Amino acid sequence: MGRAPRVDVGGEVYHVINRANGRQTIFHKKEDYLHFGRLLTEAKELNNMRIIAYALMPNHWHLVLHPRHDGDLSVFMQWLTLTHTQQYHSRTKTIGYGHLYQGRYKSFLVEKDNYLLQLIRYVERNPLRAKLVKKAEDWRWGSAYRRTQGNPQEKALLSNTIIELPDDYLEWLNEKEDADTLSSIRQSVNKGTPYGAVKWVDKMVEKFDLLLTTRLRGRPKDI
Repeated sequence: MGRAPRVDVGGEVYHVINRANGRQTIFHKKEDYLHFGRLLTEAKELNNMRIIAYALMPNHWHLVLHPRHDGDLSVFMQWLTLTHTQQYHSRTKTIGYGHLYQGRYKSFLVEKDNYLLQLIRYVERNPLRAKLVKKAEDWRWGSAYRRTQGNPQEKALLSNTIIELPDDYLEWLNEKEDADTLSSIRQSVNKGTPYGAVKWVDKMVEKFDLLLTTRLRGRPKDI
C-alpha cells in the first residue's frame, strides 16, 4: 500500500508530530532540548513559518503550524528533521547507528475555531498529562512556558494563535480535557484524519482526496 497523500496547502493549520525510532529518548538532558529549540528558531526564520504552539517531550514532539504558502510545510519540516538528525548524530557520536525518528513526520489538518483552541491545550498539556510537571506552563520546553514566562526573544518564536486564548488562560490550560475531546484528538493522530467538526472533516477529505479510515462508525461528536 502506498503512502497516504500529504496535504501541504498554505493558509491551513496543521498538527505535526514525530516520535523517536522505537520510542527511544531523543531529549536526554537540558542541552538536547535547547539544541532543538535553536533549530526550531532557525527553521522559522529560514522559512517564515508561523508556529502557534509546540511541546517537546522526551521521545517525541508536537508542533501546531500555520504555513503561509503551498509547499511551506514540507520545506520547513524536511529542513528541521534532517538538520536535527544530522546534528544529533554528530553531537552524540552515533553516526551510522540507525534512524533517529520512526519515519516521516505526520501532519493533520485542524479546523480554525474551537477545535484549534482545544488542540493548543492538548499540545501544551502534554508534559502535565505525562506528570513531568505540576503545571503545564512550568515545562520549559513548550509554548506555554514561552508564552507566559519567556523573555521577548523566546516569545518571538510564537505566532498569532488565530483564535483568541481564554482570559483565564493558565487556569483553562491546567484544566483536564473532557474525555470526548481527548479521544477526538487522539483519533485524529492515530487514524491520520483531519481534526474538526464532522462536516468540516468530510469537506477536507473531499477537497484534498484524503483517505478517511474512520468513516461514520465511532467518529467523534462535534465540540
